[in-house]
Amino acid sequence: MVINSRFFNRSELIGFLALAVLLFLILPLSLDIFRLNLVAKYLTYAFVGIGLVLCWGYGGILSLGQGVFFGLGGYCMAMYLKLEASSVANTKIQSTPGIPDFMDWNQITQLPLFWKPFHSFPVTVLAILLVPAFFALIIGAAMFKRRVGGVYFAIITQAIAAILTILIVGQQGYTGGINGITDLRTLHGWDIRTDHAKFILYFVEVVLLFGCIVAAQFIRLTKLGRILVAMREQEDRVRFSGYSVANFKIFAFCAAAVFAAIGGAMFTLEVGFMSPSFVGIVPSIEMVIYTAVGGRMSIFGAVWGALLVNFAKTSLSESFPQLWLFGLGALFIAVVLAFPNGLSGIWADHVQPRIDRLLASRRSKSAGLVADGAPAE
Repeated sequence: MVINSRFFNRSELIGFLALAVLLFLILPLSLDIFRLNLVAKYLTYAFVGIGLVLCWGYGGILSLGQGVFFGLGGYCMAMYLKLEASSVANTKIQSTPGIPDFMDWNQITQLPLFWKPFHSFPVTVLAILLVPAFFALIIGAAMFKRRVGGVYFAIITQAIAAILTILIVGQQGYTGGINGITDLRTLHGWDIRTDHAKFILYFVEVVLLFGCIVAAQFIRLTKLGRILVAMREQEDRVRFSGYSVANFKIFAFCAAAVFAAIGGAMFTLEVGFMSPSFVGIVPSIEMVIYTAVGGRMSIFGAVWGALLVNFAKTSLSESFPQLWLFGLGALFIAVVLAFPNGLSGIWADHVQPRIDRLLASRRSKSAGLVADGAPAE
């Protein structure tokens, strides 16, 4: 695909290339496999951030329940991997061979019906994309058709995240309960626990991430993206112009759900398990903070925010585990009060203009020197 100035402006093109160099070259060459796997884990949250840029930054729809879709994508992938790890040969010591171990512990004697499609990898990939999208479609239609928005929608999505967490924990025999789905070993017979596999999965994830960046940028530059911005600023005027505001909001919410689900599926592959601790209210709010810190109006800012905040979380929580949540809250307050457009806003408002002035002054000096050295006629 040709990336030109009409698709990315100069600043965005520089950000795209800088991110590509960092993720494809610098980090793989400079980090050991453990740290590179940590970066891969951080990048799974960048998928959620990209979706939030479209949904929240451009559409004005603040969702505090993106962990729901992150978890749905992760659980779909985990169900496939768990079934592959639960072959009759691997589970022959169980009272019921051929089913996941947590089902056997809970006296379930046959595989539940909704688990059976996940024997197929193509069906699993479709489920990762369609199940969260369908769930978001139901929520969006129920809310936006009734013109529920703003803080009320945010609270409802937060409640849905709490409900799904309670449901997963309560249905231990079908979901693995509080421990989640663990002991995931192979993908089509390929051991995903080896260093070589983690290295390959890192690059697969980075390619998918750039694919999502391009897709989000395409949506942003179309008429749909302009309508989303118009809805955020003057929703009633857009409605009076004859557009179905609810349908556009539903699309943005579903797109954000799909991006989050892709991140959740990659998280399961990178980390090797999925649990309800990544579905609930706290991780959902953290995902919003990543986006806010990077800049809710910037696709690249969301990626940088996910990387930087998670790096800070890992570094500080190792030294000050009790203080990290206070630091995260303080960071969010600072973003809201001091730089509401995040790091990308600081770059656009303060750094980029200085660079432009510096380059302009150098060009003018060069032009002046050329003019002074030109022969007189």
